[in-house]
Amino acid sequence: MGWYTPSSRQQFFQTYPKVDLHRHLEGSLRLKTLLDVARQHGITLPISPDLSVLVQMQPGDSFNSSTFLSKFQYLRLFYRSDEVIRRVTREAVQDAAADSVQYLELRFTPVALTRVQNLALPDVMDWVAESARLAGLEFGVTVRLIASVNRHESVALAEQVAGLAVERKDRGIVGLDLAGNEADFSAIPFVGVFQQAKKCGLFLTVHAGEWGGPANVREALEVLDADRIGHGVQVLRDPAVIDLARERQTPFEVCLTSNAQTGVVPSLAEHPLQRMIQAGLNVTLNTDDPSISGITLGDDYRQAVESLGMKGDELARCVLQAANAAFLPEAERGQLVVKLAAELAEIKV
Repeated sequence: MGWYTPSSRQQFFQTYPKVDLHRHLEGSLRLKTLLDVARQHGITLPISPDLSVLVQMQPGDSFNSSTFLSKFQYLRLFYRSDEVIRRVTREAVQDAAADSVQYLELRFTPVALTRVQNLALPDVMDWVAESARLAGLEFGVTVRLIASVNRHESVALAEQVAGLAVERKDRGIVGLDLAGNEADFSAIPFVGVFQQAKKCGLFLTVHAGEWGGPANVREALEVLDADRIGHGVQVLRDPAVIDLARERQTPFEVCLTSNAQTGVVPSLAEHPLQRMIQAGLNVTLNTDDPSISGITLGDDYRQAVESLGMKGDELARCVLQAANAAFLPEAERGQLVVKLAAELAEIKV
């Protein structure tokens, strides 16, 4: 590409300074950890197909939402104890650090972590928060957490999770996320929960415009008052919503490989990333579910450059836009931006 040699490209993208704003804990589990947990807790593993086929996207899989989401069905069997949840949290942070992620927002779905063993929601949230804090110190990554709730589940559950998150603001849980099936379930029932969460100091991000249309992006911005949009690639289908998002400069948490594997875009090579940038939208690059997708954030940075034609200055801008979108107090956010800007300026492009 002119600013790195083919022999060094893997190291270049691995060591490139990064920010990841959209990474799900439940999609970040290592295969070795799953095998260890299975042995310790007596989980029967199939002889055929092997475990990776069940929990990771494969080249021969149909790239659609049903296939992608089916991987979570098996993963949910492994959240068996305090020890397991702490371990997978620590390893998610360690893996991000190995990929030169300097600031990580790790979102997790407390309800999903409780179900197999009927664990208590407050306990699960405390285990994730404490493990993430310690791992951030251990591996030199600034980590913040986002509690996620699903559209297809009850408002009462969302209220409970949001309340517990607010109580843990000083322990690293800084945001609330609405995820789940946006094509069939409206966000409107959750408006009150999200309004109250914002009044209590949580930042808001909403999965919208991934499997649903641009109207969901408008709804997330105007009705839920979202600070960021998860995915959002369908925004390009409506010029009026593009104008709204551009005027507000709302950050979009774009996830290249995930969008291809879930069938949101026909292929990675046809991803509208560059069209979003050309439209003046505030775009960031993120992993979504790195273990399920079999990627690192460095892999998606490389795809942005090699498959989608992103230039060096554009990639650096995406990193700084992500830093500017971090769910941090203004002073801390400013320090992060200054630090990353200095490091990026040293990279020859």
